[in-house]
Amino acid sequence: MIHTTQCFLIRNGCFLMMLRNKKKNDINEGKWIAPGGKTEPGETYEQCAIRETLEETGFHVISPEYRGTVYFRHEGITNETIHVYSSERFDGVQTESREGTLRWIPAEDILSLNLWEGDRIFLKYLTEGNRNIFALTLTYDQNGRLTDVQEGVNENE
Repeated sequence: MIHTTQCFLIRNGCFLMMLRNKKKNDINEGKWIAPGGKTEPGETYEQCAIRETLEETGFHVISPEYRGTVYFRHEGITNETIHVYSSERFDGVQTESREGTLRWIPAEDILSLNLWEGDRIFLKYLTEGNRNIFALTLTYDQNGRLTDVQEGVNENE
């Protein structure tokens, strides 16, 4: 099991999203996701979210808000636990990412992007301003099709 983070930056009703189109052998290729990545040894999830966001966007996140956890299960791929954050407080200058193209997307347009199907569930929470902490288990088959969703599930990590 690997642990990763995602951090959704929000400004003026828009979310900073990344089209994954630059990295080789990327399971997320062609999908829109938030900045994020794998935790490093000794790093908290919050520290990872801050570091990864800075590395991928040029923005330093101030006080990220924990939003929930996604247990990502994909047939043939190592299971992943994604710790999701958001922040409206950040500073810095947007830089080009080595992993994808960054764009500010209006909240009302997010669900029309090419997303992982399960991401639509928690992105609906985020774009509609739901402040509840979520837990989702999302199971995908080897072709990337969502086959099972369990909401409110807290799996052992």
